[in-house]
Amino acid sequence: MTLTHSKTTHHGRLLFWSFTVALGGFLFGFDTAVISGAEQAIQRQWALSDTLLGLMVSSALIGTVIGAIFGGIPCDRYGRKITLFWIGILYLVSALGSALAPDAYSLMAFRFIGGLGVGASSVAAPVYISEIAPAGSRGRLTAMFQFNLVFGILCAYLSNYWVAAAGGEWRLMLGIEAIPALVFVVLVLFVPRSPRWLITQRGNRDEARRVLALIDPSRVEQSLEEIEHSHKAQSGQSEWRTFLSGRYRWPILLAFLFAFFNQLSGINAVIYYAPRIFTMAGMESSAALLSSAGLGLVNLVFTLLGLALIDRFGRRFLMYIGSVGYIVSLTCLALIFYREAFNGSLVPLLIFGFIASHAIGQGACIWVFIAEIFPNRVRGYGMSLGSGTHWVFAALVAFSFPYVAGTFGGAPIFAFFAAMMVLQLLFVRYLMPETKGTSLEALEGQLEQNR
Repeated sequence: MTLTHSKTTHHGRLLFWSFTVALGGFLFGFDTAVISGAEQAIQRQWALSDTLLGLMVSSALIGTVIGAIFGGIPCDRYGRKITLFWIGILYLVSALGSALAPDAYSLMAFRFIGGLGVGASSVAAPVYISEIAPAGSRGRLTAMFQFNLVFGILCAYLSNYWVAAAGGEWRLMLGIEAIPALVFVVLVLFVPRSPRWLITQRGNRDEARRVLALIDPSRVEQSLEEIEHSHKAQSGQSEWRTFLSGRYRWPILLAFLFAFFNQLSGINAVIYYAPRIFTMAGMESSAALLSSAGLGLVNLVFTLLGLALIDRFGRRFLMYIGSVGYIVSLTCLALIFYREAFNGSLVPLLIFGFIASHAIGQGACIWVFIAEIFPNRVRGYGMSLGSGTHWVFAALVAFSFPYVAGTFGGAPIFAFFAAMMVLQLLFVRYLMPETKGTSLEALEGQLEQNR
């Protein structure tokens, strides 16, 4: 009875820490999607051109790219916990500033600040959770970041719909984010520092032991030995030089391709411009907003399904399912827009199918997989590379979508995304390794053999 109670207590702690840190994902998702309900009203209010609108929407993504590329530096130097705290502050400042912005350029500036938080959180949160999670549940716990991300997207869509239905304006849509941002800032103070960071960056064995004892008392010494052995094997030069030495070219290639394909699916184009896409298919604006909320719900449900399957069937299995679903839904959308055969609910259903494919595949796996494939000492840099790649292409897609859609229509866009997903399927088949159920240190050894 005591043993069972002890296991429950340790598991409860892990869940609390993981869920708290994953709230950074909630803010990530909310910040990403909330602009979809406001962008058309903002364009009308300030008479923005399509190009300037694309710049306004993608201003957050420019910040996200910078936050992702450089987020590994404070993450490794000052720790995952302190980095997450300041990420929460960035979200808070961005939400309040965006709600009070007097013109389009100040709005861009505050959205840029929020983007810094999004980019850095996509580095720090998955790294932290992967480093405290046992191998057997690492996929589920790290994927809580993605669950909170899509829950944040759903909440943003619902919030936008309710604000619009109540006659509220876009400023309220953007300002609501200040509430969860403040909650995150407070809760993150109650999580411990990462034991792997404590050993590899601070040499603080005593504090690391205490944290590991809170996670799993039966494996404290074994975990310490594995972490220290891995750290000694990587010592001898700076982390940055180690990362660029060519020793990690295989995980670097895997992280780059995984993140590249994530955005070349078109996922952020759909999330940012969902109401616009539904309007292009002939739907009224209120129905388009409501359909966007339905899109968020589908995203949440299939993310939960991905969480349930990721440690049981593995990352590659989910990526196969997602890749096939992408190809089918995007090809059908391209044909419909090419023929302009908009038929009632067919476009929303295909968009829902696209989102479901993303949620169960790339959505469930990306942050888990990239956080797993790099060694402890350079994990922050590796996560920055993967996340930075993800957001560079997200920014390019978000910036170009209004112009391309307005000039060429939806058919060539969706056809291009479908072709990219055929390439992703080949990547999964021939290059992607399986990482489920293996300790981070053991994975390091396996990937070293493929150098």
